[in-house]
Amino acid sequence: MGDLLKGRNIIIMGVRNKWSIAWGIAEAAHKQGASLVFTYQGEREKADVEKLAAELGGVDVYQMDVASDSDIDAFFDIMKDKYGVVHGLVHAIAFAKREDLQDSFLNTSRDGFALALDISAYSLVAVSRRASELMTEGGSIVTLTYMGSEKVFQGYNVMGVAKAALETSVRYLANDLGPSGIRINAISAGSVKTLSARGVKNFGSILEATRERAPLRRTVELQELGDTAVFLLSPMSGGTTGETIHVDCGMNIMGI
Repeated sequence: MGDLLKGRNIIIMGVRNKWSIAWGIAEAAHKQGASLVFTYQGEREKADVEKLAAELGGVDVYQMDVASDSDIDAFFDIMKDKYGVVHGLVHAIAFAKREDLQDSFLNTSRDGFALALDISAYSLVAVSRRASELMTEGGSIVTLTYMGSEKVFQGYNVMGVAKAALETSVRYLANDLGPSGIRINAISAGSVKTLSARGVKNFGSILEATRERAPLRRTVELQELGDTAVFLLSPMSGGTTGETIHVDCGMNIMGI
């Protein structure tokens, strides 16, 4: 156990199961003394998230659908009443329709495009706005992206466009939040076998290519992503904001 995040109230959005990147971040933050709060979208996820929260000694769990402004407002009202101050926020949420990931990008539906951008990118803006009101002692916001925002990965499709919007949002938010002492950064995670990744067509071939071509000749581990998030949430990264940091065993540097 460490104390890099001791006494800090940190919200983690997107914990679904033990294979999710958000869970890897939660474990790492817990080990560094953070006081954690988990959110879940709806009743279908509630039991699983509560079970994971119990493994960390009774983390508070609240419902919040990021597609609903009223849900977001209600959640942060609870945070204000119960905690007063928020020091960190982890935004590990993204969504696209399965059919828009299985077909070609050319055939992306209009409503599917709008939905992917709303949940995967605009939600960061919406929750950052409310979280910043409670970051009266400064703070750090961390979101998750993927190299599909920079290069074409067959099957990543509209999610690649959404992640590009997310990364640009990070830079604009960094400029807006900086004067308040709030930092915001993105972790560009390497290929990880998460539940959501299963929806990407030919994801197995991406994992195989990473093991063959990444400089470290392997895929990234959840603990490594969690440790990077701890660094970004802690004072150790005090001078870093608006960045997209690749944690992918070096895969992003490789050419054909």
